[in-house]
Amino acid sequence: MAWLLVIVAGMLETGFAVCLKLSHGFTRLWPTIAFSVFALGSFGLLTLSLKKLDVGPAYAVWTGIGAAGTAIYGMIFLGDLVSVLKIISISLVIMGVIGLQLSGSAQ
Repeated sequence: MAWLLVIVAGMLETGFAVCLKLSHGFTRLWPTIAFSVFALGSFGLLTLSLKKLDVGPAYAVWTGIGAAGTAIYGMIFLGDLVSVLKIISISLVIMGVIGLQLSGSAQ
């Protein structure tokens, strides 16, 4: 259950990163509100998961999901540059996240 919280928290991290961009420096109301909701949800779930998990793997998985998710979202919806190197790098991050999740699955 704790790893599920980390995964959902990582997805919410993607949401707050995207909303941070869309807020244009907190000058747009609704993206700023969405950023706040996603950030509070993400940090809240991560905090709950850390009651059961080691901080290193849990934090790395959380940031990895957030980073990969944000990069993928940016390429699909925000017109970010798509390149072979970027796709390979995102794949490596995802493989690292899976490896870290498996390394902490004994708890």
